Amino acid sequence: MLDLSFWKGKRVLLTGHTGFKGSWLLLWLLELGSEVAGYSLPAAPAPNLFRQLYGSLGNRFVHLEADLADRIALTELANRFQPDVVLHLAAQPLVRISYDDPLGTWKTNLLGSLHLLEALKSITHPCAVVMVTTDKVYSNKEWVYGYRETDQLGGHDPYSASKAATEIAVASWQSSFCGEAPHQTPHLQVATARAGNVIGGGDWALDRIVPDAMRSLQLKQSIAVRSPKSTRPWQHVLEPLGGYLLLAERLFTASLHPCEAFNFGPFVSSNRTVSELVTTMLAHWPGEWHTVQQANAVHEASLLNLHTDKAYTQLGWAPCWGFQETVERTVNWYRDVASGSDPYQRSLLDLQAYQSDIRS
Repeated sequence: MLDLSFWKGKRVLLTGHTGFKGSWLLLWLLELGSEVAGYSLPAAPAPNLFRQLYGSLGNRFVHLEADLADRIALTELANRFQPDVVLHLAAQPLVRISYDDPLGTWKTNLLGSLHLLEALKSITHPCAVVMVTTDKVYSNKEWVYGYRETDQLGGHDPYSASKAATEIAVASWQSSFCGEAPHQTPHLQVATARAGNVIGGGDWALDRIVPDAMRSLQLKQSIAVRSPKSTRPWQHVLEPLGGYLLLAERLFTASLHPCEAFNFGPFVSSNRTVSELVTTMLAHWPGEWHTVQQANAVHEASLLNLHTDKAYTQLGWAPCWGFQETVERTVNWYRDVASGSDPYQRSLLDLQAYQSDIRS
Protein backbone atom coordinates (compact mmCIF):
# COMPACT_ATOMS: atom_id res chain seq x y z
CA MET A 1 0.00 0.00 0.00
CA LEU A 2 1.15 3.51 -0.82
CA ASP A 3 1.95 5.53 2.31
CA LEU A 4 0.52 8.90 1.32
CA SER A 5 1.87 10.54 4.49
CA PHE A 6 5.45 9.70 3.42
CA TRP A 7 5.34 12.42 0.77
CA LYS A 8 4.40 15.37 2.95
CA GLY A 9 7.35 17.75 3.01
CA LYS A 10 9.56 15.56 0.82
CA ARG A 11 11.65 17.45 -1.73
CA VAL A 12 10.94 15.84 -5.11
CA LEU A 13 12.78 16.56 -8.36
CA LEU A 14 10.38 15.65 -11.16
CA THR A 15 11.62 15.70 -14.74
CA GLY A 16 9.15 15.83 -17.60
CA HIS A 17 6.53 17.57 -15.47
CA THR A 18 5.03 19.35 -18.49
CA GLY A 19 4.17 16.06 -20.21
CA PHE A 20 0.99 14.01 -19.84
CA LYS A 21 2.20 11.60 -17.15
CA GLY A 22 4.35 14.28 -15.58
CA SER A 23 1.42 16.67 -15.19
CA TRP A 24 -0.66 14.04 -13.42
CA LEU A 25 2.28 13.18 -11.15
CA LEU A 26 2.91 16.85 -10.42
CA LEU A 27 -0.71 17.28 -9.38
CA TRP A 28 -0.55 14.19 -7.17
CA LEU A 29 2.67 15.21 -5.44
CA LEU A 30 1.39 18.68 -4.69
CA GLU A 31 -1.82 17.26 -3.28
CA LEU A 32 0.31 15.03 -1.03
CA GLY A 33 2.19 18.07 0.28
CA SER A 34 5.54 17.51 -1.44
CA GLU A 35 7.94 20.31 -2.32
CA VAL A 36 8.40 19.84 -6.07
CA ALA A 37 10.98 21.15 -8.50
CA GLY A 38 9.99 20.44 -12.09
CA TYR A 39 12.58 20.23 -14.87
CA SER A 40 11.29 19.93 -18.43
CA LEU A 41 11.08 21.37 -21.88
CA PRO A 42 8.33 23.97 -22.32
CA ALA A 43 4.85 22.51 -22.45
CA ALA A 44 3.50 21.69 -25.89
CA PRO A 45 1.09 24.22 -27.39
CA ALA A 46 -2.49 24.14 -26.19
CA PRO A 47 -4.38 21.95 -25.67
CA ASN A 48 -1.95 20.60 -23.09
CA LEU A 49 -2.71 19.22 -19.64
CA PHE A 50 0.11 21.12 -17.93
CA ARG A 51 -1.19 24.38 -19.39
CA GLN A 52 -4.71 23.43 -18.31
CA LEU A 53 -3.57 22.83 -14.73
CA TYR A 54 -0.98 25.58 -14.41
CA GLY A 55 -3.38 28.33 -13.35
CA SER A 56 -4.23 26.29 -10.26
CA LEU A 57 -0.72 24.97 -9.60
CA GLY A 58 1.63 27.70 -10.79
CA ASN A 59 2.77 29.14 -7.46
CA ARG A 60 3.06 25.82 -5.64
CA PHE A 61 6.23 24.41 -7.21
CA VAL A 62 9.54 25.33 -8.84
CA HIS A 63 9.17 25.37 -12.63
CA LEU A 64 12.37 25.18 -14.66
CA GLU A 65 12.30 24.96 -18.45
CA ALA A 66 15.51 23.35 -19.69
CA ASP A 67 16.82 20.44 -21.75
CA LEU A 68 18.30 17.20 -20.42
CA ALA A 69 21.30 18.01 -22.62
CA ASP A 70 22.06 20.98 -20.33
CA ARG A 71 24.26 19.33 -17.72
CA ILE A 72 25.04 22.66 -16.06
CA ALA A 73 21.36 23.44 -15.45
CA LEU A 74 20.74 19.92 -14.12
CA THR A 75 23.73 20.08 -11.78
CA GLU A 76 22.83 23.54 -10.49
CA LEU A 77 19.28 22.41 -9.74
CA ALA A 78 20.45 19.28 -7.93
CA ASN A 79 22.97 21.29 -5.89
CA ARG A 80 20.42 23.93 -4.95
CA PHE A 81 17.35 21.77 -4.38
CA GLN A 82 19.01 18.68 -2.82
CA PRO A 83 16.01 16.38 -3.47
CA ASP A 84 14.96 13.48 -1.28
CA VAL A 85 13.37 11.77 -4.29
CA VAL A 86 13.98 12.02 -8.03
CA LEU A 87 11.31 10.84 -10.47
CA HIS A 88 12.70 10.90 -13.99
CA LEU A 89 9.92 10.95 -16.60
CA ALA A 90 11.37 13.34 -19.20
CA ALA A 91 11.75 11.63 -22.56
CA GLN A 92 10.95 11.62 -26.24
CA PRO A 93 8.06 9.14 -25.78
CA LEU A 94 6.64 8.45 -29.23
CA VAL A 95 7.64 5.51 -31.44
CA ARG A 96 6.69 7.09 -34.74
CA ILE A 97 8.50 10.37 -33.96
CA SER A 98 11.62 8.34 -33.18
CA TYR A 99 11.74 7.32 -36.84
CA ASP A 100 11.75 10.99 -37.87
CA ASP A 101 14.36 11.97 -35.28
CA PRO A 102 16.30 8.89 -34.18
CA LEU A 103 19.42 10.75 -33.03
CA GLY A 104 17.38 13.24 -31.03
CA THR A 105 15.48 10.35 -29.44
CA TRP A 106 18.67 8.53 -28.42
CA LYS A 107 20.23 11.77 -27.19
CA THR A 108 17.27 12.66 -24.98
CA ASN A 109 16.40 9.23 -23.67
CA LEU A 110 19.86 7.74 -23.18
CA LEU A 111 22.34 10.58 -22.74
CA GLY A 112 19.77 12.79 -21.00
CA SER A 113 19.22 10.11 -18.37
CA LEU A 114 22.98 9.83 -17.79
CA HIS A 115 23.28 13.61 -17.53
CA LEU A 116 20.70 13.53 -14.75
CA LEU A 117 22.50 10.78 -12.85
CA GLU A 118 25.80 12.63 -13.15
CA ALA A 119 24.12 15.76 -11.73
CA LEU A 120 22.91 13.74 -8.74
CA LYS A 121 26.47 12.98 -7.63
CA SER A 122 26.28 16.22 -5.67
CA ILE A 123 23.48 14.94 -3.39
CA THR A 124 24.68 14.92 0.22
CA HIS A 125 21.92 12.91 1.90
CA PRO A 126 19.84 9.77 1.15
CA CYS A 127 17.93 10.10 -2.12
CA ALA A 128 15.68 7.64 -3.97
CA VAL A 129 15.88 7.78 -7.76
CA VAL A 130 13.27 6.20 -10.04
CA MET A 131 14.26 6.20 -13.70
CA VAL A 132 11.17 5.59 -15.84
CA THR A 133 11.62 3.71 -19.11
CA THR A 134 8.88 1.69 -20.86
CA ASP A 135 7.48 -1.79 -21.47
CA LYS A 136 9.01 -1.53 -24.95
CA VAL A 137 12.51 -2.20 -23.59
CA TYR A 138 12.02 -5.94 -24.15
CA SER A 139 13.11 -7.81 -27.25
CA ASN A 140 9.54 -8.28 -28.39
CA LYS A 141 8.81 -11.72 -29.82
CA GLU A 142 5.12 -10.78 -30.06
CA TRP A 143 4.14 -13.84 -28.08
CA VAL A 144 1.12 -14.11 -25.79
CA TYR A 145 3.25 -14.48 -22.64
CA GLY A 146 3.95 -11.49 -20.45
CA TYR A 147 7.52 -10.22 -20.19
CA ARG A 148 9.34 -10.41 -16.88
CA GLU A 149 12.04 -8.04 -15.69
CA THR A 150 14.74 -10.64 -16.37
CA ASP A 151 13.78 -11.15 -20.03
CA GLN A 152 16.05 -10.05 -22.85
CA LEU A 153 16.18 -6.34 -23.64
CA GLY A 154 16.03 -5.07 -27.19
CA GLY A 155 14.20 -2.70 -29.46
CA HIS A 156 13.22 -2.73 -33.13
CA ASP A 157 12.44 0.98 -33.40
CA PRO A 158 14.69 3.86 -32.25
CA TYR A 159 12.44 4.73 -29.29
CA SER A 160 12.43 1.19 -27.90
CA ALA A 161 16.17 0.80 -28.48
CA SER A 162 16.90 4.10 -26.74
CA LYS A 163 14.99 2.99 -23.66
CA ALA A 164 16.55 -0.48 -23.60
CA ALA A 165 19.97 1.17 -23.84
CA THR A 166 18.97 3.44 -20.96
CA GLU A 167 18.22 0.40 -18.80
CA ILE A 168 21.70 -0.97 -19.45
CA ALA A 169 23.36 2.40 -18.92
CA VAL A 170 21.55 3.07 -15.64
CA ALA A 171 22.53 -0.36 -14.30
CA SER A 172 26.14 0.29 -15.29
CA TRP A 173 26.12 3.76 -13.74
CA GLN A 174 24.68 2.47 -10.49
CA SER A 175 27.25 -0.32 -10.28
CA SER A 176 30.08 2.08 -11.02
CA PHE A 177 29.17 5.15 -8.99
CA CYS A 178 26.89 4.11 -6.11
CA GLY A 179 28.73 2.78 -3.07
CA GLU A 180 31.38 3.58 -0.51
CA ALA A 181 34.50 3.77 -2.72
CA PRO A 182 36.26 7.13 -3.15
CA HIS A 183 34.82 7.61 -6.64
CA GLN A 184 31.31 6.68 -5.55
CA THR A 185 28.39 8.26 -3.70
CA PRO A 186 26.69 6.38 -0.85
CA HIS A 187 23.56 8.51 -0.93
CA LEU A 188 21.69 7.33 -4.04
CA GLN A 189 19.32 4.37 -4.35
CA VAL A 190 18.44 3.87 -8.02
CA ALA A 191 15.82 1.69 -9.74
CA THR A 192 14.06 1.62 -13.10
CA ALA A 193 10.33 1.40 -13.77
CA ARG A 194 8.75 -0.08 -16.90
CA ALA A 195 5.12 0.70 -17.69
CA GLY A 196 2.94 0.11 -20.71
CA ASN A 197 0.39 2.20 -22.56
CA VAL A 198 -1.36 4.68 -20.29
CA ILE A 199 -4.61 6.47 -20.96
CA GLY A 200 -6.51 9.07 -18.99
CA GLY A 201 -7.86 12.57 -19.18
CA GLY A 202 -5.62 15.29 -20.57
CA ASP A 203 -3.48 13.39 -23.06
CA TRP A 204 -3.41 15.65 -26.12
CA ALA A 205 -0.36 14.16 -27.87
CA LEU A 206 -0.46 13.60 -31.60
CA ASP A 207 -0.41 10.08 -33.01
CA ARG A 208 -1.97 8.39 -29.96
CA ILE A 209 -5.26 6.59 -30.25
CA VAL A 210 -7.10 8.12 -27.27
CA PRO A 211 -6.35 11.81 -27.93
CA ASP A 212 -6.90 11.23 -31.66
CA ALA A 213 -10.28 9.68 -30.85
CA MET A 214 -11.27 12.46 -28.45
CA ARG A 215 -10.41 15.15 -30.99
CA SER A 216 -12.49 13.36 -33.62
CA LEU A 217 -15.47 12.95 -31.30
CA GLN A 218 -15.41 16.61 -30.31
CA LEU A 219 -15.48 17.52 -34.01
CA LYS A 220 -18.21 14.90 -34.67
CA GLN A 221 -15.89 13.10 -37.08
CA SER A 222 -15.26 9.38 -37.56
CA ILE A 223 -12.21 8.11 -35.63
CA ALA A 224 -9.36 6.99 -37.90
CA VAL A 225 -7.75 3.77 -36.60
CA ARG A 226 -4.57 2.52 -38.24
CA SER A 227 -3.91 -0.73 -36.31
CA PRO A 228 -7.23 -2.11 -35.04
CA LYS A 229 -5.87 -5.60 -34.30
CA SER A 230 -2.86 -4.47 -32.27
CA THR A 231 -3.07 -5.46 -28.61
CA ARG A 232 -1.82 -3.33 -25.74
CA PRO A 233 -1.95 -3.49 -21.92
CA TRP A 234 -4.18 -0.44 -21.39
CA GLN A 235 -4.04 1.13 -17.94
CA HIS A 236 -5.10 4.41 -16.38
CA VAL A 237 -2.25 6.88 -16.02
CA LEU A 238 -2.61 6.90 -12.22
CA GLU A 239 -1.80 3.17 -11.98
CA PRO A 240 1.91 3.28 -12.91
CA LEU A 241 2.33 6.66 -11.23
CA GLY A 242 1.22 5.04 -7.98
CA GLY A 243 3.78 2.33 -8.68
CA TYR A 244 6.55 4.90 -9.15
CA LEU A 245 5.65 6.54 -5.84
CA LEU A 246 5.59 3.21 -4.04
CA LEU A 247 8.92 2.19 -5.56
CA ALA A 248 10.48 5.49 -4.45
CA GLU A 249 9.18 4.97 -0.91
CA ARG A 250 10.75 1.52 -0.71
CA LEU A 251 14.06 2.78 -2.10
CA PHE A 252 14.15 5.66 0.36
CA THR A 253 13.57 3.37 3.32
CA ALA A 254 16.31 1.02 2.02
CA SER A 255 13.96 -1.96 1.90
CA LEU A 256 14.94 -2.81 -1.68
CA HIS A 257 18.15 -3.69 -3.46
CA PRO A 258 19.11 -0.75 -5.70
CA CYS A 259 18.99 -0.73 -9.45
CA GLU A 260 16.37 -3.35 -9.92
CA ALA A 261 13.73 -3.03 -12.62
CA PHE A 262 9.99 -3.23 -11.97
CA ASN A 263 7.11 -3.73 -14.39
CA PHE A 264 3.86 -1.84 -13.79
CA GLY A 265 0.98 -3.07 -15.91
CA PRO A 266 -2.78 -3.63 -15.78
CA PHE A 267 -4.85 -6.73 -15.13
CA VAL A 268 -4.48 -9.38 -17.83
CA SER A 269 -8.09 -8.68 -18.79
CA SER A 270 -7.04 -5.15 -19.79
CA ASN A 271 -4.87 -6.49 -22.62
CA ARG A 272 -7.23 -5.51 -25.44
CA THR A 273 -7.06 -4.69 -29.12
CA VAL A 274 -7.24 -1.14 -30.37
CA SER A 275 -10.63 -1.91 -31.92
CA GLU A 276 -11.94 -3.08 -28.52
CA LEU A 277 -10.62 0.10 -26.92
CA VAL A 278 -12.31 2.32 -29.49
CA THR A 279 -15.57 0.40 -29.32
CA THR A 280 -15.61 0.73 -25.54
CA MET A 281 -14.92 4.46 -25.77
CA LEU A 282 -17.85 4.87 -28.14
CA ALA A 283 -20.15 3.28 -25.55
CA HIS A 284 -19.52 6.40 -23.42
CA TRP A 285 -19.32 8.99 -26.20
CA PRO A 286 -21.27 7.84 -29.26
CA GLY A 287 -19.62 8.10 -32.63
CA GLU A 288 -18.05 6.06 -35.42
CA TRP A 289 -14.65 4.75 -36.38
CA HIS A 290 -12.97 3.46 -39.53
CA THR A 291 -9.72 1.74 -40.45
CA VAL A 292 -7.12 3.65 -42.40
CA GLN A 293 -4.42 2.07 -44.55
CA GLN A 294 -1.04 3.78 -44.43
CA ALA A 295 1.50 3.53 -47.20
CA ASN A 296 5.11 3.00 -46.10
CA ALA A 297 4.03 2.49 -42.48
CA VAL A 298 6.84 2.14 -39.95
CA HIS A 299 7.16 -0.97 -37.80
CA GLU A 300 5.12 -1.02 -34.60
CA ALA A 301 4.68 -4.08 -32.40
CA SER A 302 1.23 -5.63 -32.55
CA LEU A 303 1.35 -7.56 -29.26
CA LEU A 304 2.96 -6.76 -25.91
CA ASN A 305 2.11 -7.93 -22.37
CA LEU A 306 3.81 -7.52 -18.99
CA HIS A 307 4.12 -9.71 -15.91
CA THR A 308 3.84 -7.65 -12.72
CA ASP A 309 4.44 -10.41 -10.17
CA LYS A 310 7.62 -8.76 -8.91
CA ALA A 311 5.91 -5.45 -8.13
CA TYR A 312 3.20 -7.38 -6.30
CA THR A 313 5.50 -9.56 -4.20
CA GLN A 314 8.23 -7.01 -3.43
CA LEU A 315 6.26 -3.76 -3.32
CA GLY A 316 2.72 -4.86 -2.58
CA TRP A 317 1.59 -3.06 -5.75
CA ALA A 318 -1.32 -4.22 -7.90
CA PRO A 319 -3.54 -2.48 -10.44
CA CYS A 320 -6.74 -1.02 -9.07
CA TRP A 321 -9.00 -0.12 -12.00
CA GLY A 322 -10.07 -2.61 -14.65
CA PHE A 323 -10.41 -1.95 -18.36
CA GLN A 324 -14.04 -0.80 -18.30
CA GLU A 325 -13.56 1.70 -15.47
CA THR A 326 -10.31 2.97 -16.97
CA VAL A 327 -11.96 3.71 -20.30
CA GLU A 328 -15.08 5.20 -18.73
CA ARG A 329 -13.10 7.57 -16.52
CA THR A 330 -10.90 8.58 -19.42
CA VAL A 331 -13.77 9.39 -21.78
CA ASN A 332 -15.76 11.15 -19.07
CA TRP A 333 -12.82 13.46 -18.33
CA TYR A 334 -12.71 14.63 -21.94
CA ARG A 335 -16.50 14.93 -22.23
CA ASP A 336 -16.76 16.93 -19.02
CA VAL A 337 -13.93 19.29 -19.96
CA ALA A 338 -15.39 19.73 -23.45
CA SER A 339 -18.66 20.68 -21.74
CA GLY A 340 -16.97 23.36 -19.65
CA SER A 341 -15.67 21.59 -16.53
CA ASP A 342 -12.44 22.92 -15.04
CA PRO A 343 -9.59 20.50 -15.94
CA TYR A 344 -7.98 20.94 -12.52
CA GLN A 345 -11.13 20.11 -10.59
CA ARG A 346 -11.97 17.28 -12.99
CA SER A 347 -8.50 15.77 -12.55
CA LEU A 348 -8.80 16.04 -8.78
CA LEU A 349 -12.01 13.98 -8.92
CA ASP A 350 -10.20 11.08 -10.60
CA LEU A 351 -7.19 11.41 -8.30
CA GLN A 352 -9.34 11.41 -5.16
CA ALA A 353 -11.34 8.43 -6.44
CA TYR A 354 -8.14 6.51 -7.15
CA GLN A 355 -6.64 7.25 -3.73
CA SER A 356 -9.87 6.13 -2.10
CA ASP A 357 -9.92 2.89 -4.08
CA ILE A 358 -6.31 1.95 -3.32
CA ARG A 359 -7.02 2.38 0.40
CA SER A 360 -10.08 0.11 0.30
